[in-house]
Amino acid sequence: MATLMENEVFKAFATYAAIVTLKMMLMGPVTAYFRITRGSFSNEEDVARKTDEEKKKLLRAHPDVERAQRCHHNDLENIVPFFFIGLLYALSGPNLTTALIHFRVFTASRIFHSFAYILAFPQPSRGLSYGVGMLTTFSMAYNLLSTVFVL
Repeated sequence: MATLMENEVFKAFATYAAIVTLKMMLMGPVTAYFRITRGSFSNEEDVARKTDEEKKKLLRAHPDVERAQRCHHNDLENIVPFFFIGLLYALSGPNLTTALIHFRVFTASRIFHSFAYILAFPQPSRGLSYGVGMLTTFSMAYNLLSTVFVL
């Protein structure tokens, strides 16, 4: 592990992987915030101490809660592949400047994507940020396979 932490590309990957992980982890509290402020719960035990009438009002879907959940789901679909591809890419010995561009662009695109999703920015802002992040991951995969392709 000490040797890996001497590798500047790996340290950069670890930094940006930690940033997007924290961003993804924040989606849970964001969803909870919307659940509480919008009075929208999905589980019976969440409203167990309420009256039957209150339960009917609280056990319902709310668009803001669903939006936060979809944003979190989208993070899972994009950040998990970034971890695997990014780790292998970092270990393949890329140029530090090129690696930093990949990691920074991906991280910025995911942060912007979350704001665009939660705050309902007009399209194509969310779609473009999604596409930029996805293309960045594909670019790392291409560079990785170009470097280490063995069959």
